Amino acid sequence: MPWEKSFNEDEAVDKAMKVFWEKGFELASLADLIARTGITRGSLYNAFGGKEQLFIKALLKYDKENRRAMLAELEAMDDPKHAIAVLFDGIVNETIADTEKKGCFIINTVSELATHGEEVNRIIHNGIREFEAFFRRCIEVAQARNDIPKNLDPAATAKALLAMVVAIRVLGRGVFDKSGLTTIAGQALRLLD
Repeated sequence: MPWEKSFNEDEAVDKAMKVFWEKGFELASLADLIARTGITRGSLYNAFGGKEQLFIKALLKYDKENRRAMLAELEAMDDPKHAIAVLFDGIVNETIADTEKKGCFIINTVSELATHGEEVNRIIHNGIREFEAFFRRCIEVAQARNDIPKNLDPAATAKALLAMVVAIRVLGRGVFDKSGLTTIAGQALRLLD
């Protein structure tokens, strides 16, 4: 008799995502995943193939619901310089509100890339490149509108802005307080002047 799923796969992925986001891939045990999702070990393997495959589904879910959704909303704004300011304000506010100090699931995964296979590496690299490309497009559009100086190198500035997003996400996990994070965001915006 074939195996039948007795749980909602999307809900299980969402619950697993929270475990991986809080603990990281290495520290999230199968016992943690089973306890949080409420599914059995056999069901986990039958539905997802294993811990790495479940991690990939969780990472893709986070990426779609967070990074991609946020960038799409910001790209829709008519003022690219304002969109960058809104992004930094949002990241600082979200980081401060994160009482569990989870940070960003994508940025957290960057530190674990060596433990993952090709697919996780591809997801992370694509996400980081798309984030950087968002900054570059914003800068180029703002330069065309004379809102940002023309002598600013869009590619180099996009990389610097991305690095400051990473800094806020990492340092906001307990090293910097609101003042420190706000200072980083302010310096990021000064790059555009």
